[in-house]
Parts: sequence; C-alpha cells; structure tokens
Amino acid sequence: MNSSHTSSSAARAELARVVGAIAQTDGEHANAISSLMFYRRSAVSDPVPCIYGLGLGMALQGGKRVTLGGEIYDYGPGQSLVTAMDLPVVSYVTRAASGEPYLGMWLGLDCGRLAQVAASMDLSAPLASASARALSVVDLDEGLTQALTRLVRLLDEPGLIKQLAPLIEQEIMVRLLSGAHGPALRQLVAAGSPSQQIARVIGWLKQHYTEDFPMDDLAAQAHMSPSTFRLHFRAVAGMSPLQYLKQLRLQDARQLMLNEDIDAGSAAVRVGYESASQFSREYTRLFGAPPLRDIRRLLESVETR
Repeated sequence: MNSSHTSSSAARAELARVVGAIAQTDGEHANAISSLMFYRRSAVSDPVPCIYGLGLGMALQGGKRVTLGGEIYDYGPGQSLVTAMDLPVVSYVTRAASGEPYLGMWLGLDCGRLAQVAASMDLSAPLASASARALSVVDLDEGLTQALTRLVRLLDEPGLIKQLAPLIEQEIMVRLLSGAHGPALRQLVAAGSPSQQIARVIGWLKQHYTEDFPMDDLAAQAHMSPSTFRLHFRAVAGMSPLQYLKQLRLQDARQLMLNEDIDAGSAAVRVGYESASQFSREYTRLFGAPPLRDIRRLLESVETR
C-alpha cells in the first residue's frame, strides 16, 4: 500500500471519527452550520422516495444506495455523491449495524455561489451541446476530505463559524468544480448550456407543479424543440419531464397527508390530479402501498421509535 493511499484512508477515518462523535444517536443531526447535516443509522432502512437538492453527500461508514429513474448508485466509505440540481430519488441505507452504524453527511451547495466560484476559476468551458447526468458518485480525494474535516471541526469553535465556514465551503466548491464531479457542476453554471436550461425549467416546475399545462410549454421555456428538450431532460435528470412532474406531485401529496391530516382525495386535488384512481395507482407504484395504508405505516413507524 503506497503512502498516498494510506494518507487518504487516514483522512477519511478521521472525518468519520469526528462525525461519529457528533452523531451519537440514530437520526438526523442539524448543527450551527445550516448547510451541513449528519446522519446515523444502526440498521438498514427501507427505500424512501425523496428529493435530493444541489449538494454533496458522503457515506463515511456503512453503505447507501440511491436510485434515479432506472439507475442505481451505491456508495460507501471513500466515495462521494453530488447532485447538481433537484432530483427525485429513492434513497436507503444498505449497510449498517448497531456495532458499526451507518454514518453520513450532507453539505448543501448554493447555485449562485457555485457560479461565482466557477467564474473565478480557469476552467475549460463545457460544450454547449453536451448534457451531463446531474448525479455522480466518485472517489473522495484527500484534499476534499481534509476540507470537509476542517468544516466539521469548526463546530467546536462557534465564534469562528460565521467568518470561516464560508471560506472553507468556497474551497470545497473549488475542489468539486476542478475534480471528478466537475463536469456536472460546470454544466449547471455554464451560461446557455442544456443543463442550465433544464435546471431553470426544473426550478419553474417546483413552483408550478400543481398547475395543468402542456408538456411542450416546458420545451419552449428551455428554448428547445419538444424532442430535443425531452432528450436533454432525460440525460440530465434520469427520467422524462412527465415522470419528474409526477414525482413532485406524489411526494408533496404524501407530505400533505402526513402533516395536515387530509384524505387521499383532497391531497390528489391539491397537487393537481383530476382522477383519484390515477392518483392512487401512481402513488402505490412509487411508495409501494396505497395512500391510506402507506400513511398509516409511516405514522406507526414514528410512534414506535
């Protein structure tokens, strides 16, 4: 084993140790750095549909699986995951035990700051005709690991967080843009690139997904023909625009039923469905059970924790 590999392994082990000292109980652990979140699980978890925003995720101990459309991404210690825009995924912990729990962390990234950092760097511009998948899993290099460790350790010096956290986050962005995650992130911030156009449409969709509109209107927003738009959208997001819209609606309906105690029919109408039977079919396909049974199961799992 060469010294470089040993050094990288030691850096990853140190980051896992620091995070483990903070996340001592199962669940999500927010902290004084608003963009940072820690996770601990003592057992494997069921698949959970959710939205991953722009950010960097790491499994520091144990393993995790994320599926996007029909694609599977497994990652564990020594690997990192980046999502370059909001993506509906299914996520779950695949390796965890009480004696060796899953430990993970997530760092949210700001698109505006990322664009500013990219503009200040001497980066070769991505081809305007190219589209890169907005989700990537690559090895976690030593420089990025050390920067993340410094960011986490700032929690021990709360008086310095306001001044130093933005500087370390900027370093992390530089390393991401210049490393293996760079292509997807640079496509996102490159003016006029297909990925940037798709990201803009996705931002609009998140605001208007309860409305009724022709899918071709999305292509017009991206200044593309319908066929070209669908091609680029699938290349970036891993699914068709219609599939993306359905996932936004179904995940919002689930939250409405959980948080506002409304029935499936009311939730379906609120998120833009005209047919209750279609809503029930598509909900069951995504979440694995009809709305009423799924919500009951979720509530029971919360009560037994």
